[in-house]
Amino acid sequence: MLNSEIKSKIDKLWNNFWSGGISNPLTVIEQISYLLFIKRLDDIDNTNEKMDNRLNKPHTSVFPEELMKWSRFKRLDVNEMFDVVSQKVFPFIKNMGGKDSSFTAEMKDAVFMIPKPSLLQESVRIIDGINMEDTDTKGDLYEYLLSKLSVSGVNGQFRTPRHIIRMMVELMDPTAEDKICDPACGTAGFLVGSLEYILEKYTRPESVFTDEEGIVHRRIGDMMESGDWEHFRTSMFYGFDFDPSMVRIASMNLMLHSIENPNVVQSDSLSKRYEEENKYTLVLANPPFKGSIDKGDISKSLAKGAGTTKTELLFIRLINRILDLGGRCAVIVPDGVLFGSTRAHREIRKNLVENNALEGVISMPSGVFKPYAGVSTAVLMFTKGGETDRVWFYDMTADGFSLDDKRNPIDDSDIPDIIKSWKKVKAHRTIEPDKDDRWFWVKKEEIADNDYDLSINRYKEVEYEEVKYEEPQVILEKIETLEKGILKDVAELKGMVKQHEE
Repeated sequence: MLNSEIKSKIDKLWNNFWSGGISNPLTVIEQISYLLFIKRLDDIDNTNEKMDNRLNKPHTSVFPEELMKWSRFKRLDVNEMFDVVSQKVFPFIKNMGGKDSSFTAEMKDAVFMIPKPSLLQESVRIIDGINMEDTDTKGDLYEYLLSKLSVSGVNGQFRTPRHIIRMMVELMDPTAEDKICDPACGTAGFLVGSLEYILEKYTRPESVFTDEEGIVHRRIGDMMESGDWEHFRTSMFYGFDFDPSMVRIASMNLMLHSIENPNVVQSDSLSKRYEEENKYTLVLANPPFKGSIDKGDISKSLAKGAGTTKTELLFIRLINRILDLGGRCAVIVPDGVLFGSTRAHREIRKNLVENNALEGVISMPSGVFKPYAGVSTAVLMFTKGGETDRVWFYDMTADGFSLDDKRNPIDDSDIPDIIKSWKKVKAHRTIEPDKDDRWFWVKKEEIADNDYDLSINRYKEVEYEEVKYEEPQVILEKIETLEKGILKDVAELKGMVKQHEE
């Protein structure tokens, strides 16, 4: 979570844009994102230069001119800085992916809209004071910016908290061979979380080092082969979103994480224009809740037999279609998906249980998505084309933050236990829970008998403690004793009042 100092800086930056004449919240976020991107490019370039110097290797800067680096132009006078950024730096970042890259294609409509030099200078000054070496800070920064959108939560577009992303990534345990997709990627939180996890996973412990500024570098990926690196940089990560601004932010986010050609495309993945299937080995997603799509625009393969226009159901069908046989998925769904009584709800759940290996259901508390919404959600984990034997259920009651709108950090969190328990049951499917465990198994047959209901309360055993009460006669005697005491006290008070009056 961001500290109050960084939040106040972002608030000031936001207000500066508004007073400078940029009133559209999404435009503000985009313009700030461009500046954050430029700064991080310079930070990464400087880090690479230090590493090259340590290894006695020649360094080639990503910037064609030294003056285009953030660390250089921030020292220029206000008008010269504006000219350099607007005429050199911004055109450079728009085309840095190469002529035929998806990054350049998605950035073609990007426009530098900061209207005056003084606003740019003040924005550079504020951003320069924010340390973005910490990936959590960088992610939380985006999340805080997005929280300012007045449209946040419309059509179920809730931003996924970073600790929930990390939990889901760890549960899925992606490898260097995976092909990973998020069909509703937003700012690419799941894709970035996956690539960070993979780099950590394939980094030798002895390769972790702390630089002279105290920053720990643990995502080196030096255990990956050259073929793995090529796959990592070019063909491992895929994202789709219908919002062009989100696509641009997602593309920049991936570029900052060494993805040379981000495969992030503006597309409505539920529409007729998107017909991919059997392509990905891993899907991580938090698709829109409570939304609906025009029936005439739904992809034929999704519409066939679906009987619904609800996005939360259509996305599960979509994920099942785009996953390759044996592919894994972790997806966040609203609780209504788990117990909804319509034919479409039931068929979705039946398909997960009967035609796939539904492996786990994690029930999450309703406050996870506050302040956007108080909707209760769950994480579904399944493998395409497998066979369901029994399903692992976990009752999460705490995620490390208060469940109110403030979402302040607290000590209580089930997430470490979720990850630990999941790894245990994945290694030994026959293991049984202890009495105090928050997880339990439910057999496929029991789920089928309950109309494929996947809500945790349907199966959770509630232990009732026997309460022993005293005999009625004893209770009456105690009431009488109390009454006598009260009458005695009242009499004493009356006497004191009378004495006072005399």
